Amino acid sequence: MMVGMVPNTHVIPKILVVDDEPDAIELIKFNLKSAGYEVITAADGEEALNKARSLLPNLIILDLMIPEVDGLEVCKILRRDARVSGIPIIMLTAKAAEIDRVLGLELGADDYVTKPFSPRELVLRVKRLLRSGQTTGEKSDEIILKELSLNIPKHLALVKGKPVELTATEFKLLTVLAQRRGRVQSREQLLQDVWEYDNLIDTRTVDTHMRRLREKLGAAARYLDTVRGVGYRFVDE
Repeated sequence: MMVGMVPNTHVIPKILVVDDEPDAIELIKFNLKSAGYEVITAADGEEALNKARSLLPNLIILDLMIPEVDGLEVCKILRRDARVSGIPIIMLTAKAAEIDRVLGLELGADDYVTKPFSPRELVLRVKRLLRSGQTTGEKSDEIILKELSLNIPKHLALVKGKPVELTATEFKLLTVLAQRRGRVQSREQLLQDVWEYDNLIDTRTVDTHMRRLREKLGAAARYLDTVRGVGYRFVDE
């Protein structure tokens, strides 16, 4: 290690805030700094991509309506880049732009907050996502089936021995279902246990993440069972 470098375990979490509205940037920056985070900012999509790749933030807050490269395209590019694909992303969307929220989740965003938003709520969402990327210490540290294995402390999912790139939220969703295998989990329960929402939002958020999770798991998607009208469960066979 070079002299003067700080071990990652002691680094203050770094948040990249992407928005072209100065007032919104200042509001978010003030509240995140007050909560103990380091904040870097970008005003357009090109700057966001450059800073994400060069500074490797712990989390990105991404407004969808930004110049140069829009937020949806930024999200898509980041998720295809192995160096930054695991960084949690919170989208900022206009209240009426439901289709953008759905598209954002489809492209790999972990969560969304609608404008106008509560700064306190946004900070809570940031804390939740950063916590999702840490060791949980819950139940078994490893779950091994035929073609699927989960190493929970390492946040590693393998299908037929090959790593599967999952976002923090996707990994937590899969882990919660696997730890409760055989038991049906309602969408509402998953929103509380995975997203930690006090006030339940659109349960289609769960469906969107499940669809993406199944696509990524390939052959191992057979372990994820849909219980019509109720929710989902993890089955051994």
